[in-house]
Amino acid sequence: MITVIVKLIIILIVSYLIGSIPTGYIIVKLLKNIDIRTVGSGSTGATNVKRILGTKWFFIVMFLDALKGFIPVCFIINNFDFPLYVDSETGNMFELRGLSPVICALALLVGHSKSVFLGFTGGKSVATGIGTILALSLPVGIITAVIWGIITFFTKYVSLGSIIAISLTPILMNAITPNDYYVIFTALCAAYVIIRHKDNIKRLISGKENKVRK
Repeated sequence: MITVIVKLIIILIVSYLIGSIPTGYIIVKLLKNIDIRTVGSGSTGATNVKRILGTKWFFIVMFLDALKGFIPVCFIINNFDFPLYVDSETGNMFELRGLSPVICALALLVGHSKSVFLGFTGGKSVATGIGTILALSLPVGIITAVIWGIITFFTKYVSLGSIIAISLTPILMNAITPNDYYVIFTALCAAYVIIRHKDNIKRLISGKENKVRK
């Protein structure tokens, strides 16, 4: 069991460092020599990138941030997803399948929003979150992305699309890929994203939230 715990700790640390890679910050800095944290919402995510570089880079950064969540989780699932563990001394059994990908996914989320390379600042973790969900369950990830796209398109609020789409993921995961660890992760992911959007929620309620397009 100690070996498993050590491996989980390594997964957590490496995943956090990968999640901390500030895609939006790097791109804006390279192209405009601007610290994106001084513009708009101060977030390093795709929506704030759009304010500086336009729609094309909005989608590029979103794709890269999603990829940052997708690839590491896929790698962990294929190489370090531990099976049922049986304690040789007590005979107790522990279901571990799904735990290591979820540890990876959680660390990626926190890394993206609390990057060690940016003084623990970052983005809202939506794109990275969807990337991790796509890796855990492709159908759930696709449905989540479609819901986000539809709501964002019709309401013109990226934040509203993000909040609603991510909030539905625990229900979708439980119905489509009912791994207990995956369901718990999507619930935690939804809570985390909502907390990260608390200022957006206040602006939505007051009617002051910025629209993605006029």
